[in-house]
Amino acid sequence: MSLTRPKTPWAESPWVSGAPSPYYTKQSHIALREYVREWTEKHIPSELAIDFDKKGIATDQLYQQFAKDGFLIPFALGVTIPKKFHDLSGNLRLPGGVKAEEWDHFHDLILVDELCRTGSNAPMMANYGGLAYGAGPIVHFASDEMQKRYLPDLLTGRKRICLAITEPRAGSDVAGLGTTAERTPDGKHFIVNGEKKWITNGIYSDYFTTAVRTSGKPGDYSGITFLVIPKSEGLKTKKMEIMGGSASGTTYVTFEDVKVPVENVIGKEGEAFKYIMYNFMHERMTIVYIANRLCRVCLEDVVEHCKRRKAFGKPLMEQAVVRHKIAQMARKTEALTAWMEATVYQMSKLSIQEANVKLGGQTALLKAQATATIEYVANEAVKLFGGMGLTKSGAGERVEMIFREFKGLQIPGGSEDVMLDLGTRQALKLFSKL
Repeated sequence: MSLTRPKTPWAESPWVSGAPSPYYTKQSHIALREYVREWTEKHIPSELAIDFDKKGIATDQLYQQFAKDGFLIPFALGVTIPKKFHDLSGNLRLPGGVKAEEWDHFHDLILVDELCRTGSNAPMMANYGGLAYGAGPIVHFASDEMQKRYLPDLLTGRKRICLAITEPRAGSDVAGLGTTAERTPDGKHFIVNGEKKWITNGIYSDYFTTAVRTSGKPGDYSGITFLVIPKSEGLKTKKMEIMGGSASGTTYVTFEDVKVPVENVIGKEGEAFKYIMYNFMHERMTIVYIANRLCRVCLEDVVEHCKRRKAFGKPLMEQAVVRHKIAQMARKTEALTAWMEATVYQMSKLSIQEANVKLGGQTALLKAQATATIEYVANEAVKLFGGMGLTKSGAGERVEMIFREFKGLQIPGGSEDVMLDLGTRQALKLFSKL
């Protein structure tokens, strides 16, 4: 099998455009890319992404299609697809026929990249964000009994889950969370009270992997516990209207005396902070993959537009200032892609624990770089489209949509300023040990 080549410069990463690459060395990398590209064109055309954007809601039909075709397995498990988890899915076939034992970090990158070629991250995040982040703690830290209780329904699409950490007064400062879980006198249940905000996929979810405070006070790193909380009496959800990507189901969640069995604790009580940190690198890298693809979409649409559009008697592409702008967009995107692929390669050679230590700061800086790049590229793309870049239809509609959505990449998973500080602190800490 060979790759389908792009017709527009910078519309794809170099390896797809025909350049040699040391990274995509498996035939399954090519097979997965071609499969997901065809799947996306069939099930998530740009028209559907735009419809999701206008209506602010995703369809359950699309989620069930993801489930039927095996996408929920890598969504939930990432590169962790040992036989026991594959068995829990009923041995569903993975996308592109990739073998479970062969799935790696580059397959993850390809999957996310292709699903976002519509020009919006909303259709993917509406079906990916909750499961990928909410199931992660269960996959990595829950008991076998808990995994058998929840994962079969989650991997086959019968139930949905999300991650509930952020609160109105505790975002990047996770230790500041104040949602409480107090034991009942008989010790068999927790009573949960508090609020969560900006919870991706919350309105679609049956379960909430929730960070609660079982001891200590806001500001303490200890005393935070993960509970799986089913949607039940006292748990209320309200959809939040946001700048872009509204179909991802951003949600305000309220817990009012919600009763949760103690058996729903993930891992050890009071140790959820380290579980949260364990999961952050995956979230940040997903944001990097999305930002990189959206840069490519902007370049594809802008280059084609500037070849067609005429001003002052000649195509825009014949104007030196226009070529200069496109060159700046292209060089920043190519640099982002190179750093991204190098980091994914490093991740593939380390265990998750080693990668968290050695690459945690690097991925924080990469996430900041990725979102700064898409901000620049989207801004320049809108200017090159002119009035069409402000219009929710026509040739510039994908660029207009990306311009509204990129802020939704900059803030989640750690805001840009927090990422820059974290990256520096982690580098200093790592090299002091060396």
